[in-house]
Amino acid sequence: MKLPHPVILLVAGVAVCAVLTWILPAGEYDRRDDAATGRSVVVAGTYHRVDPAPVGPFGAAVAIPRGFVEAADVIGVVLFVGAAWIVVDRVGTLGRLIAALVGAFGSRGLIAIPVVSLFFATMGALENMQEEIIPLVPALLLLGRGLGVDAVSVVAMSTGAAAIGSAFGPTNPFQAGIAMKLAQLPPMSAAGLRWTTFAAALSLWVAWTMWHAARSRGRDQGSGIGVPEPRSEGTARDFAILLIAVAPIAAYVYGSVALGWGFNELSGGFLVAGCIAGLLGGLGVAGTTAAFLEGMQGMLPAAILIGAARALSLVLTDGHVTDTILNGLATPLSRAPAALASLLMIPFHSIVHVAVPSVSGQAVLTMPILVPLSDLLGISRQATVLAYQTGAGLTELLTPTNGGLMAVLLAAGVPIPRWITFAIVGVLLALAVGVVGIIVVLAG
Repeated sequence: MKLPHPVILLVAGVAVCAVLTWILPAGEYDRRDDAATGRSVVVAGTYHRVDPAPVGPFGAAVAIPRGFVEAADVIGVVLFVGAAWIVVDRVGTLGRLIAALVGAFGSRGLIAIPVVSLFFATMGALENMQEEIIPLVPALLLLGRGLGVDAVSVVAMSTGAAAIGSAFGPTNPFQAGIAMKLAQLPPMSAAGLRWTTFAAALSLWVAWTMWHAARSRGRDQGSGIGVPEPRSEGTARDFAILLIAVAPIAAYVYGSVALGWGFNELSGGFLVAGCIAGLLGGLGVAGTTAAFLEGMQGMLPAAILIGAARALSLVLTDGHVTDTILNGLATPLSRAPAALASLLMIPFHSIVHVAVPSVSGQAVLTMPILVPLSDLLGISRQATVLAYQTGAGLTELLTPTNGGLMAVLLAAGVPIPRWITFAIVGVLLALAVGVVGIIVVLAG
């Protein structure tokens, strides 16, 4: 099956969301400012009808450029990080270092998959890494070519592993962290269970990725991006440039947790790192500037996808139907037995996440409603948080409203149907881990 271009799919999705604003009744929850999270959260039991605000064709069209404005910090980080890595590539560092990495693994190239996957899963668990991967795709494709694996395997061991880490990692401040605060649970509570589910889900995902990579190894999958073959080993200067290039990520991991940093700080860090790398690599001021601009141009398709994806939730919010969807899904849960309701929260969060593709945004939208409901039904709040992490986190790997995923697939040249065919098995394996974790909490 050949689907239209991802941009066409997202624009069609905006149109569908606009139609829903004419069909669904408009309604809203009251909201309050939450000191623990610093965000505006809904107030349970306050859903009420409001005046209809259907979004017309022109309003839907305007939502697309508005999506670019709303996602400006994300688009900025994609452009600046991508530009910095292009600078590193232009000085020859990437090709030489990846050649050294491929040579180190030799004929056992598949062993690189768990190593790379563990890195990205750790970053996902630490800072919800997703959009930051988009500019790394050309380098990852170069590594994949050296290992003899296809582009699906490359996406799986980077974006896929990061999503698994984000979903199950207990340290993710934007997912588990916010949900635990809203559920009034201590940070890192049930850490043993959470690290166990993290290890189990990641192991299953890596095993599935390696099985796929072994089956497809050596085939020309046509990544869609021409990357040069590595020619020589890395030098001391190459390692110094690499350290400079990754330093902003290390700083951002600390800054996002301790200093409240966001994507703008990450963009600034890569701006500085890219300039230093270009000058150290001998490009000069003019050459570094040209490489930066070329890198930004290469990232424009990914940036367009991110802006278009953000427009989907804007249309639903403009039409006042996001809370209507949430209320319609939450009401049946209140009538289900406790054990069943806790498991039904997983598909509940999956459906909501299509309309609300931000895990942190979904947490402040859903947890204030589900936590009191869980108390009423006698469900552990830990189980409620785990259901949120499993449902929302794993849906990140499948939903077309995830602009980051769509941008990675576009950059890697992986058709959406081919990715879905691969990812659905890994998602089901990880889903089983999440279900077992919830059952363990309920049994305890």
